[in-house]
Amino acid sequence: MHEFPVRSPDQLPALLQSFRKAAGLTQAETALRLGVTQQTYSALERNASKVSAERLLLLLNLLGVEVVLQAKPTSNTSADTGVRDADPADNHGPAW
Repeated sequence: MHEFPVRSPDQLPALLQSFRKAAGLTQAETALRLGVTQQTYSALERNASKVSAERLLLLLNLLGVEVVLQAKPTSNTSADTGVRDADPADNHGPAW
C-alpha cells in the first residue's frame, strides 16, 4: 500500500487524476458512476479543493482509495500552522 500525504488542497487535482487513471477509468466513466455529467466531473477534478468532503469521500471510495487520518509525529505545537494538535482523549477537538 502506498501513502500519499496531502498537505495542501492544490495537491488534490493531480492525485485524483492519477487515482482515476490507476483505476482504469475515464472522466466519462467516473462521471457516470458518480451520477454527474463528464463536464461536472472534469470541473470537480480540476477544482477538488472546492468539493464537499462528502463528495470527495464518495469519489475516493469509487476510485478504491481509503482516507486515513494520522497525527504527525511532532510536539504539541505545530510550527507551520500555529494550531495545537488535537488530543484524541480530549472531547473538545483541536484548538482552532
